[in-house]
Amino acid sequence: MSGTLRVHEIYLSLQGESTFAGRPCVFVRLTGCDLRCSYCDTAYAFTGGETMTLAAIQNEIAAQAEGYPEPPLVELTGGEPLLQKETPALMTALCDAGFTVLLETSGAHDLAAIDPRVHRVVDLKCPSSGEHERNLESNFTNLRPTDEVKCVIGTREDYEWAKAQLQKIHGLCEVGEVLFSWVNPLTAKQQDESLKPVPADHTPITRRQLAEAIIDDRLPVRFQLQQHKHIWPPEQKGV
Repeated sequence: MSGTLRVHEIYLSLQGESTFAGRPCVFVRLTGCDLRCSYCDTAYAFTGGETMTLAAIQNEIAAQAEGYPEPPLVELTGGEPLLQKETPALMTALCDAGFTVLLETSGAHDLAAIDPRVHRVVDLKCPSSGEHERNLESNFTNLRPTDEVKCVIGTREDYEWAKAQLQKIHGLCEVGEVLFSWVNPLTAKQQDESLKPVPADHTPITRRQLAEAIIDDRLPVRFQLQQHKHIWPPEQKGV
Protein backbone atom coordinates (compact mmCIF):
# COMPACT_ATOMS: atom_id res chain seq x y z
CA MET A 1 0.00 0.00 0.00
CA SER A 2 1.37 3.38 -0.98
CA GLY A 3 1.24 6.55 1.08
CA THR A 4 2.79 7.74 4.33
CA LEU A 5 1.75 9.24 7.66
CA ARG A 6 3.64 11.15 10.32
CA VAL A 7 3.40 8.95 13.41
CA HIS A 8 4.30 9.95 16.96
CA GLU A 9 3.79 6.56 18.63
CA ILE A 10 2.13 3.16 18.27
CA TYR A 11 1.45 1.19 21.43
CA LEU A 12 -0.78 -1.43 23.05
CA SER A 13 -2.82 -0.47 26.09
CA LEU A 14 -6.39 -0.51 27.40
CA GLN A 15 -8.95 1.80 25.88
CA GLY A 16 -9.49 4.49 28.52
CA GLU A 17 -12.50 6.31 27.08
CA SER A 18 -15.73 5.89 25.08
CA THR A 19 -18.11 2.92 25.29
CA PHE A 20 -15.11 0.70 24.47
CA ALA A 21 -13.33 1.60 27.74
CA GLY A 22 -11.43 -1.26 29.34
CA ARG A 23 -10.85 -3.24 26.14
CA PRO A 24 -7.36 -3.92 24.71
CA CYS A 25 -6.49 -1.41 22.02
CA VAL A 26 -3.57 -0.59 19.74
CA PHE A 27 -3.22 3.19 19.60
CA VAL A 28 -1.77 4.95 16.57
CA ARG A 29 -0.99 8.50 17.63
CA LEU A 30 -0.42 10.76 14.64
CA THR A 31 1.61 13.95 14.77
CA GLY A 32 0.14 17.44 14.43
CA CYS A 33 -2.94 19.38 15.52
CA ASP A 34 -4.45 22.67 14.43
CA LEU A 35 -6.31 23.27 17.72
CA ARG A 36 -4.87 24.32 21.07
CA CYS A 37 -7.52 23.28 23.60
CA SER A 38 -6.90 24.52 27.13
CA TYR A 39 -6.98 21.00 28.59
CA CYS A 40 -4.90 19.21 25.93
CA ASP A 41 -2.81 16.44 27.51
CA THR A 42 -0.98 15.41 24.34
CA ALA A 43 0.77 18.63 23.34
CA TYR A 44 3.92 16.57 22.90
CA ALA A 45 2.36 15.20 19.70
CA PHE A 46 2.02 18.63 18.07
CA THR A 47 5.44 18.11 16.47
CA GLY A 48 8.00 15.35 16.00
CA GLY A 49 7.30 11.74 15.19
CA GLU A 50 8.53 9.80 12.17
CA THR A 51 7.26 9.29 8.65
CA MET A 52 6.03 5.73 8.12
CA THR A 53 4.47 4.00 5.14
CA LEU A 54 0.94 2.69 5.59
CA ALA A 55 2.29 -0.83 5.17
CA ALA A 56 4.84 -0.30 7.95
CA ILE A 57 2.13 1.04 10.24
CA GLN A 58 -0.04 -1.99 9.56
CA ASN A 59 2.89 -4.29 10.28
CA GLU A 60 3.53 -2.57 13.62
CA ILE A 61 -0.14 -2.81 14.55
CA ALA A 62 -0.08 -6.53 13.75
CA ALA A 63 3.03 -6.97 15.91
CA GLN A 64 1.41 -5.12 18.82
CA ALA A 65 -1.74 -7.25 18.46
CA GLU A 66 0.16 -10.56 18.40
CA GLY A 67 -1.11 -13.12 20.89
CA TYR A 68 -4.74 -12.08 20.97
CA PRO A 69 -7.15 -14.78 19.77
CA GLU A 70 -9.16 -12.05 18.03
CA PRO A 71 -7.86 -8.67 16.88
CA PRO A 72 -7.97 -5.96 19.55
CA LEU A 73 -9.33 -2.52 18.85
CA VAL A 74 -7.26 -0.04 16.86
CA GLU A 75 -7.68 3.67 17.52
CA LEU A 76 -6.28 6.50 15.43
CA THR A 77 -5.74 9.53 17.60
CA GLY A 78 -3.43 12.51 17.84
CA GLY A 79 -2.94 15.30 17.59
CA GLU A 80 -5.65 15.43 14.97
CA PRO A 81 -5.63 12.37 12.66
CA LEU A 82 -7.67 14.01 9.91
CA LEU A 83 -4.99 16.61 9.20
CA GLN A 84 -3.13 13.92 7.24
CA LYS A 85 -4.66 12.93 3.90
CA GLU A 86 -3.75 9.23 4.08
CA THR A 87 -5.56 8.64 7.38
CA PRO A 88 -8.85 7.51 5.74
CA ALA A 89 -6.97 5.02 3.57
CA LEU A 90 -5.27 3.48 6.60
CA MET A 91 -8.57 3.14 8.45
CA THR A 92 -10.20 1.42 5.47
CA ALA A 93 -7.27 -0.99 5.18
CA LEU A 94 -7.51 -1.83 8.89
CA CYS A 95 -11.25 -2.46 8.58
CA ASP A 96 -10.55 -4.73 5.61
CA ALA A 97 -8.05 -6.63 7.79
CA GLY A 98 -10.74 -7.37 10.38
CA PHE A 99 -9.94 -4.78 13.05
CA THR A 100 -12.56 -2.76 14.89
CA VAL A 101 -11.34 0.76 14.15
CA LEU A 102 -11.96 3.86 16.26
CA LEU A 103 -11.23 7.43 15.20
CA GLU A 104 -10.69 10.04 17.93
CA THR A 105 -11.17 13.41 16.28
CA SER A 106 -12.22 16.98 16.96
CA GLY A 107 -15.42 18.26 15.44
CA ALA A 108 -13.48 20.73 13.33
CA HIS A 109 -12.82 18.54 10.28
CA ASP A 110 -15.23 17.07 7.74
CA LEU A 111 -16.10 13.45 8.52
CA ALA A 112 -18.03 12.65 5.36
CA ALA A 113 -15.28 10.62 3.65
CA ILE A 114 -14.63 8.27 6.60
CA ASP A 115 -15.30 4.58 5.97
CA PRO A 116 -18.75 3.76 7.45
CA ARG A 117 -17.25 0.82 9.35
CA VAL A 118 -15.14 3.17 11.49
CA HIS A 119 -16.46 4.10 14.94
CA ARG A 120 -16.10 7.88 15.10
CA VAL A 121 -15.61 9.49 18.53
CA VAL A 122 -16.13 13.17 17.78
CA ASP A 123 -15.33 16.01 20.16
CA LEU A 124 -17.97 18.71 20.43
CA LYS A 125 -15.68 21.40 21.78
CA CYS A 126 -17.05 23.28 24.81
CA PRO A 127 -16.31 26.96 25.57
CA SER A 128 -13.51 26.45 28.12
CA SER A 129 -11.48 24.66 25.45
CA GLY A 130 -11.02 28.00 23.70
CA GLU A 131 -11.86 26.26 20.41
CA HIS A 132 -15.65 25.80 20.45
CA GLU A 133 -16.07 28.17 17.50
CA ARG A 134 -14.18 25.62 15.38
CA ASN A 135 -16.96 23.01 15.65
CA LEU A 136 -18.11 22.11 12.13
CA GLU A 137 -21.91 22.10 12.23
CA SER A 138 -22.35 19.57 9.41
CA ASN A 139 -20.48 16.93 11.43
CA PHE A 140 -23.15 17.00 14.12
CA THR A 141 -26.18 17.06 11.85
CA ASN A 142 -24.96 14.03 9.84
CA LEU A 143 -24.06 11.61 12.62
CA ARG A 144 -24.24 7.83 12.30
CA PRO A 145 -25.78 5.40 14.83
CA THR A 146 -22.28 4.07 15.60
CA ASP A 147 -20.85 7.53 16.32
CA GLU A 148 -20.08 8.84 19.80
CA VAL A 149 -20.03 12.54 20.61
CA LYS A 150 -17.77 13.65 23.46
CA CYS A 151 -18.17 16.91 25.35
CA VAL A 152 -15.08 17.56 27.48
CA ILE A 153 -16.32 19.52 30.48
CA GLY A 154 -14.09 21.48 32.83
CA THR A 155 -16.36 24.28 34.03
CA ARG A 156 -19.96 24.92 35.02
CA GLU A 157 -20.30 27.06 31.90
CA ASP A 158 -19.20 24.08 29.78
CA TYR A 159 -21.87 21.93 31.39
CA GLU A 160 -24.67 24.41 30.75
CA TRP A 161 -23.49 24.91 27.16
CA ALA A 162 -23.24 21.17 26.50
CA LYS A 163 -26.66 20.57 28.05
CA ALA A 164 -28.12 23.18 25.70
CA GLN A 165 -26.60 21.42 22.68
CA LEU A 166 -28.64 18.29 23.44
CA GLN A 167 -31.73 20.30 22.51
CA LYS A 168 -30.19 22.63 19.94
CA ILE A 169 -28.55 20.06 17.63
CA HIS A 170 -31.25 17.95 15.97
CA GLY A 171 -30.62 14.23 16.35
CA LEU A 172 -27.68 14.54 18.74
CA CYS A 173 -29.23 12.21 21.31
CA GLU A 174 -30.01 9.62 18.61
CA VAL A 175 -26.31 8.78 18.06
CA GLY A 176 -24.68 5.78 19.73
CA GLU A 177 -23.72 7.77 22.83
CA VAL A 178 -23.20 11.30 24.03
CA LEU A 179 -20.29 11.35 26.48
CA PHE A 180 -19.83 14.03 29.13
CA SER A 181 -16.14 13.69 29.97
CA TRP A 182 -14.66 15.45 32.99
CA VAL A 183 -11.44 17.40 32.45
CA ASN A 184 -8.64 15.80 34.43
CA PRO A 185 -6.46 18.80 35.46
CA LEU A 186 -3.12 18.99 33.66
CA THR A 187 0.04 18.22 35.60
CA ALA A 188 3.01 20.59 35.43
CA LYS A 189 4.68 18.30 32.87
CA GLN A 190 1.63 18.49 30.61
CA GLN A 191 1.39 22.27 30.54
CA ASP A 192 2.22 23.86 27.19
CA GLU A 193 2.41 27.60 26.60
CA SER A 194 0.67 27.30 23.24
CA LEU A 195 -2.64 26.11 24.79
CA LYS A 196 -5.61 28.48 24.96
CA PRO A 197 -6.45 29.86 28.43
CA VAL A 198 -9.67 28.96 30.20
CA PRO A 199 -11.91 32.07 30.15
CA ALA A 200 -11.48 34.10 33.33
CA ASP A 201 -15.23 34.19 34.00
CA HIS A 202 -15.56 30.38 34.08
CA THR A 203 -16.05 28.40 37.29
CA PRO A 204 -14.30 25.00 37.55
CA ILE A 205 -16.49 21.94 38.08
CA THR A 206 -15.40 18.85 40.02
CA ARG A 207 -16.05 15.34 38.75
CA ARG A 208 -18.58 14.79 41.55
CA GLN A 209 -20.40 18.03 40.71
CA LEU A 210 -20.55 17.00 37.06
CA ALA A 211 -21.87 13.54 37.92
CA GLU A 212 -24.52 14.94 40.26
CA ALA A 213 -25.60 17.57 37.73
CA ILE A 214 -26.15 14.86 35.10
CA ILE A 215 -28.28 12.91 37.58
CA ASP A 216 -30.24 15.93 38.81
CA ASP A 217 -30.98 17.16 35.29
CA ARG A 218 -31.96 13.68 34.05
CA LEU A 219 -29.63 13.95 31.05
CA PRO A 220 -29.53 11.01 28.59
CA VAL A 221 -25.72 11.01 28.48
CA ARG A 222 -22.87 8.83 29.68
CA PHE A 223 -20.57 10.26 32.37
CA GLN A 224 -16.94 9.49 31.57
CA LEU A 225 -13.57 9.64 33.28
CA GLN A 226 -10.26 8.98 31.54
CA GLN A 227 -9.74 5.51 32.94
CA HIS A 228 -6.05 5.32 32.08
CA LYS A 229 -5.29 8.34 34.28
CA HIS A 230 -6.55 6.41 37.30
CA ILE A 231 -4.20 3.50 36.56
CA TRP A 232 -0.98 5.19 35.42
CA PRO A 233 0.47 8.65 36.17
CA PRO A 234 -1.52 11.26 34.19
CA GLU A 235 1.54 12.43 32.24
CA GLN A 236 2.80 8.93 31.33
CA LYS A 237 2.98 8.27 27.59
CA GLY A 238 2.24 5.01 25.82
CA VAL A 239 -0.71 4.07 28.00
